[in-house]
Amino acid sequence: MESKELQFKTNLTCGGCVSKVSADLDSVDGICGWNVDTTNADKILTVKAEGVSEEEIIEIIKKKGFNATAYSA
Repeated sequence: MESKELQFKTNLTCGGCVSKVSADLDSVDGICGWNVDTTNADKILTVKAEGVSEEEIIEIIKKKGFNATAYSA
């Protein structure tokens, strides 16, 4: 299966916010890596994924009390 890069606009504004979702994102099979650009106005979450859907990632973020929507530059 091919790895793809997914991007999401979020409200993860600081390191504390990012730390609240990190364990969940790290534990998902199919997520090869991820990062959040908190310096970007849209707080872009970039996920390298294999076999994980945008909806699944959005749901992980929402369960932690944050927002995420699919983003395309």
